[in-house]
Amino acid sequence: MGQPAHVHDRGQIEDDLRLADRCMSGDESAQREFLRRESRRVHATLYRVLGSNSEIEDLMQEAFIEIFRSLHTFRGESSLSTWLDRITVRVACGHLSRPRLPTTRLELVPDPPADDASAEQRALMREAARRLYALLDRLEPKKRVAFALHVIDGRPCKEVAAVMGSSVVLAKVRVSRAWQYVGRRARTDPLLATFLGSGRAESGRKERK
Repeated sequence: MGQPAHVHDRGQIEDDLRLADRCMSGDESAQREFLRRESRRVHATLYRVLGSNSEIEDLMQEAFIEIFRSLHTFRGESSLSTWLDRITVRVACGHLSRPRLPTTRLELVPDPPADDASAEQRALMREAARRLYALLDRLEPKKRVAFALHVIDGRPCKEVAAVMGSSVVLAKVRVSRAWQYVGRRARTDPLLATFLGSGRAESGRKERK
């Protein structure tokens, strides 16, 4: 029989703590390893919250500056991934709270394989996602982040709460209010309504245990 899951989790946390210690000691190879290993996660979290825009690379840099500056606070009480998500979400919220000019959104969802959808269907998917993120631009940042993590990224509300430093009840309230806002506007936009009712968006509406 294998070891219980919590034993594996503890082992991973201990490995993460050792890597963090090496980074803080100025070990450049550890810092490069950390960046290589975690860049995808930080990028993906920013991408889900913000959509694709020209500032994501700058925000990744901002997030990693804050991550390395705060590494001494990582004590292993939670997983490193949750700790990273908290900092990344703070950076995203800070960005959303700053006055900014409208940005050009590029491709907000990945193209499906060529044999799964026509070029026209892919274009419609991108347009629907563009409309969704345009609506999210009007939401208060914490509602937007909760919606993006739960509905778009498919995370359970318990995890959303942990990442945002809130109660589960508050996370659910934020998601619900964001859904109400988006849903009202989707009733007059058939393309957006279809997108929100698809498996990809719908999966996020259901609490995953």
